[in-house]
Amino acid sequence: MMRFLSAVVKDPACLRGTALLRLDFNTTDDWRMKAVLPTIALLRKRADRVVIVSHRGRPEGADRKLSLRKEARDLAKLIGHPVVFINHFRFAAIRTQVAHAPRGTVFLLENLRFLPGEEKNDARFARKLASLADYYVNDAFAVSHRANASVVAITTFLPSYAGLELEREIASLGRVMRKPARPLTVILGGAKASDKLGVIKFFRRRADAILLGGGSANTMLALRGTEVEQSLRDRDPKDLRALRAVMKYPNLAVPVDAVWHDGMIWDVGPKTEELFTKKIAAARTVIWSGPLGFIERPAFAKGSIAVARAIGRNRRAYSVAGGGETVMFLKKYRLDRKFSFISTGGGAMLDFLAGKKLPGIEALK
Repeated sequence: MMRFLSAVVKDPACLRGTALLRLDFNTTDDWRMKAVLPTIALLRKRADRVVIVSHRGRPEGADRKLSLRKEARDLAKLIGHPVVFINHFRFAAIRTQVAHAPRGTVFLLENLRFLPGEEKNDARFARKLASLADYYVNDAFAVSHRANASVVAITTFLPSYAGLELEREIASLGRVMRKPARPLTVILGGAKASDKLGVIKFFRRRADAILLGGGSANTMLALRGTEVEQSLRDRDPKDLRALRAVMKYPNLAVPVDAVWHDGMIWDVGPKTEELFTKKIAAARTVIWSGPLGFIERPAFAKGSIAVARAIGRNRRAYSVAGGGETVMFLKKYRLDRKFSFISTGGGAMLDFLAGKKLPGIEALK
């Protein structure tokens, strides 16, 4: 059975010693960092010391461009407390440094993906990480769909807990899966329809409407025989075979018009905006992942803005958004606070909503 930090904190004797806290700083902004501040604050209050581990990008060896040194400075500003950055993986030296540090010290280790053992879920590497602390806390939902050493194998060697943000993710996403208020509308965009296949299948009979935009919609339009010219879409034959099976779902809606540029679809058109916003207005639960157009350019962000504003206007609906692109877009236009819940996950959220068992969550059980 999973142990939540929020439950054990009621016991004053719990959480003493050194905490190893897995976070996810793999983003260009500090929004994921801000989401876990309550967990950091709790551990700073209860634990003797906090050792934070995280990753950034997919480096091939020690890549200075993907160092977490800047994240250490950013985190220190957010918590108003020094963060000791450790730029090496000499674990004997790290153990000594942590053990002799004053109570309340917060450490951040260098990018774990600088070492091959992290992504290989190597037990020996996990044991070395575990040697730095007395217990482990996972508050990195965004990477919990990966079987990494600091997410899965680590739980073999230490008492393990789900952090406050991870608990919120499980509760909030679980709510829209188990007993969502109806009508339920799911909006899926982004580059690849194949990435959304699991979610589409899961909500086949659960959602009243599944609205597609972006490259996901272009792929389905092409499969239906609509000319999409050079537009972004899936081309892998295996993926296309799987997508043909879902393109006839009666609750699946694709754009009825588009904004074209240089022989490519760059956004949904005004008729599609109207169609989608009507569906959203009638909904009592809304899930959104993935932009509907090329949002990097304002001229082609109109469809996504229309959808976001429609969700914000529907105050009777419980709304969830996730995915790095989607969240950064909402923050850019100051629309993120219009949502009931913003997930820190991208692929993790899609896997969770597809009914898959996330390795990081299963390990905590």
